[in-house]
Amino acid sequence: MRPQTAALSEAQVWAWLDDVPDPEIPVISVVDLGVVRDVSVLDTAVTVTITPTYSGCPAMSVIAMDIETALAKQGVTDVQLKTQIAPAWTTDWLSDKGRARLEDYGIAPPQPAGGPTRCPHCHSDAVEKVSQFGSTPCKAQWRCTDCLEPFDYFKCI
Repeated sequence: MRPQTAALSEAQVWAWLDDVPDPEIPVISVVDLGVVRDVSVLDTAVTVTITPTYSGCPAMSVIAMDIETALAKQGVTDVQLKTQIAPAWTTDWLSDKGRARLEDYGIAPPQPAGGPTRCPHCHSDAVEKVSQFGSTPCKAQWRCTDCLEPFDYFKCI
């Protein structure tokens, strides 16, 4: 842990939080996921506002702990986490970087049409839904009919 002696900036805190991975999809940060809604800094005190991807998301307690841990490693010990549920989280809050990382990881990013436009593995547009329910409640299971690989699709919310 490095001692916090210099004044903190919101930009620095955002940068540190951009290194905190989502516990369910570790290639995307909680910032790119859009879970971190706001950061405010007053002297050495930091307030981070977070919004769950859906009501009752089991990962939120891990996300909160990971945020506190990441900031503590930077010497920030005065951290307040606030949960804000309104407005509700939406996949519109995913960053472009986050969408690209999802696809590189093999998860089709959300599309306004309600389903993936292509396979994240071979990029074929020959895809079919296997199940509305995937590995987590925010994903559905799809399959490519060209490469035959199954893949998760991050549902629009």
